[in-house]
Amino acid sequence: MIELDVHVCTIPTDEPESDGTAEWDSTTIVIVEARGGDAVGIGYTYCETAAAELIRSKLADLVHEDVRASWLAMNGAVRNAGRPGIASCAISAVDQALWDLKARRLGAALVDLLGA
Repeated sequence: MIELDVHVCTIPTDEPESDGTAEWDSTTIVIVEARGGDAVGIGYTYCETAAAELIRSKLADLVHEDVRASWLAMNGAVRNAGRPGIASCAISAVDQALWDLKARRLGAALVDLLGA
């Protein structure tokens, strides 16, 4: 069984930042820890807090040992919520955590598991 812990941190920037279309003074990161046995995999996304709530309410119960099947189930679960945007960010963070967990359980580097 795999359990997910989800954390949200908003980190202030040293000074206001801009990309030419918007300005901001902080960045929010959603961090996912996938726990299975004695191993922990970590994934993250830079996104709004809503991504964390989506993970907790719609995605957490769908994850299991089969990473690809988990990804397919998560994508199916957000069909009516809208896959682009926040949902894709949430799925990405969970997917990263699941792959990282799998690599750690196998004692392999993630780059070797996924292929460079």
